[in-house]
Amino acid sequence: MRSLLEILGTSLRLGLTSFGGPVAHLGYFKDEYVDKRKWLDDKTYADIIAICQFLPGPASSQVGIAIGMLRGGMWGGVVSWLGFTIPSVIVLVLFALLYQSFALGDATWIASLKVVAVAIVAHAVLGLGKKLTPDRPRIAIALVAALIMLLFPSAIVQISIIIGAAIIGFYMFSKNAEPNVQSFSVSITKKQGIISLSILVALLIGLPIIAQALSNTYLNIFDIFFRVGSIVFGGGHVVLPLLEQEVVPNGLIKSGEFMAGYGMAQAVPGPLFTFAAYLGTMINGVIGAIVATVGIFLPSFLLIVGALPFLSELRKRSSFQGILTGVNASVVGILLAAFYNPVFTSGIMSGAHFGFAAILFALLHFWKTPAWMVVIVGVILGELIHLLFV
Repeated sequence: MRSLLEILGTSLRLGLTSFGGPVAHLGYFKDEYVDKRKWLDDKTYADIIAICQFLPGPASSQVGIAIGMLRGGMWGGVVSWLGFTIPSVIVLVLFALLYQSFALGDATWIASLKVVAVAIVAHAVLGLGKKLTPDRPRIAIALVAALIMLLFPSAIVQISIIIGAAIIGFYMFSKNAEPNVQSFSVSITKKQGIISLSILVALLIGLPIIAQALSNTYLNIFDIFFRVGSIVFGGGHVVLPLLEQEVVPNGLIKSGEFMAGYGMAQAVPGPLFTFAAYLGTMINGVIGAIVATVGIFLPSFLLIVGALPFLSELRKRSSFQGILTGVNASVVGILLAAFYNPVFTSGIMSGAHFGFAAILFALLHFWKTPAWMVVIVGVILGELIHLLFV
């Protein structure tokens, strides 16, 4: 119990202070878990990051879950996730309730949050592009993926793009794989891993059938967010197009409400996947938020439990590395398409908005301003522009 409380306290502190997105989160984790507390060494930490990069879902949350499991078993993973996630969930639920209660849709700062989202996603596209598409073949995969998503925007098309990129990666990039990949040991048994993956597959197959048969609101919410959490490669920003396709065209939430919440999600610490808490609240109150949050994060937990016993060997195989290379390139294209629609089309309504977004992008990219500070600056600048020119 003492170990679990220690994990909860440490992860809660990180959940309250880890601003700046997944890359920044990994830096905070290293400082706390590796350098200060010595819960694991640098090599083990690097191996955990590498494994989580291979999985769909929020990489930083998965790293936190894995460290919690190494420290305190299965329950250690659960409390590690709770501590890191709960602070931003609470803030986003409260924001959604305020949005609904006070008709914030026309507020100037809401429009400013949409412009902030444009700058942040543009920065994410550029950063991911440099890392995941460093050569012409991978740039080509990204561009084709973006074009297909823009022409045929749907969740099914996105999944098809990822599968196609995996096949291309297998044939094109396997021969360039890293030969000296370090092994990885973990206390989770292969039997536990198989059970966890079996639960994941059973839910992916069974939930849509049961949800359609019963027509229960909470079951429908859980089904939507569980499916999205199961197939999102590339982290928090890539969850945007899938969630948008699931909730906006179906009338569960309006496009403006969606973008306002996405902008607000940049201002809070912790994982961007907690955006699900905002959407769940907008759809069906606080209970909806709990259902959506559990739904979108549960696949990550099941995947970590299921993958850790097996991925050590898979990482050594050139074919698997090639597949992930192709998938990562397609992620850049999917994010590029999402940047245009709905981010750019919902956030940029005038030349002033575009110039405003360019300033915020420059703060992020050239001045290395933290994302949470850019959100604050964006809201203040938006209010000033509104007072002076409107």
